Amino acid sequence: MPQNVNRQWLLKTRPRGPIEADTFELRQSEVPVIGPGEFLVRNLWLSFDPAQRGWLNDLKSYVPPVAIGEPMRAGAVGQVIASNTPDFAPGQLVLGTFGWQDYAAGKSTGLIPVTKLSPGVPPNKALSVLGLTSITAYFGMMEIARPQPGDTVVVSSAAGATGSAAGQIAKIQGAKTVIGIAGGKAKCSWLTRDAHFDAAIDYKSEDVGRRLAALAPSGINVYFDNVGGQILNQCLAQIAFHGRVVLCGGISSGYGTERRAVVPLSNYFMLTVQSARMEGFIVLNYAARFPEAVGQIAAWVDAGKIAYREDIALGLENAPETLKRLFVGANFGKQLLKIADPPLPLA
Repeated sequence: MPQNVNRQWLLKTRPRGPIEADTFELRQSEVPVIGPGEFLVRNLWLSFDPAQRGWLNDLKSYVPPVAIGEPMRAGAVGQVIASNTPDFAPGQLVLGTFGWQDYAAGKSTGLIPVTKLSPGVPPNKALSVLGLTSITAYFGMMEIARPQPGDTVVVSSAAGATGSAAGQIAKIQGAKTVIGIAGGKAKCSWLTRDAHFDAAIDYKSEDVGRRLAALAPSGINVYFDNVGGQILNQCLAQIAFHGRVVLCGGISSGYGTERRAVVPLSNYFMLTVQSARMEGFIVLNYAARFPEAVGQIAAWVDAGKIAYREDIALGLENAPETLKRLFVGANFGKQLLKIADPPLPLA
């Protein structure tokens, strides 16, 4: 690829349901010219998360929607190759919201402030187990679920980046039984073999409600929900007295404006019956405490208390297909896309 060309995936049309072939358009433009206080980043790795589908909707949310004709928003790790600010020097690896493109002009402030990678931290690890998905799991468990010794904790989409971290954090905090719900034998085996879960339910081949009743006979103290839909209903039906339901994501909805496979919330009254509570959250509410989370998660990883997996795709041209993987259960672990190798010696 010529070094003066910037490939960009631009939002062409807003999808009403799943991402279609005409949702994005791949174009070439000139590499951005940086102004005062800016720096130029060459993207190396992109992060893929279900929330990105929600950013395509022209609806009020915690962040503005991606505008038609703009590059698709995404977290990324890149390398600074030019700088007009003393805060960032050429050669440094940085993490920020740089989007689906080869090059981006960066500033120190933004949706998620740009940060420098610590020496020795690989770019993929900074986006996976030390990235926003694990940070989301950290604050969802530590601040909202607050698992106690002896608790039974259930996590949906448990083999995904957020779910796997959430379940392992619950175990670290003393939960007696951590149950993961995932799709497929391979994912369920990984949860119990490597990720410290006590049990796993394969929603593709097992009756989730019946298995929950068998594995959690005294009820569910904490349910960390990443999917919504029928699985949320089944967990609400078995919520324990003073149970806590953490609403983190809704993958089953597809995050579109026309929700697919919509399931009425039929068991919500169990929250009243069991004096339980259900609470949603956005991880950006805890942005000032991100360093705390990253430091603690890194320590747990180093101590062997948190296992993780990465699902790595290759090539910027495959960005739309990589995002689609999240909504059909194709990814196993944190979904990443590698688009380049560092062009300069690492800082």
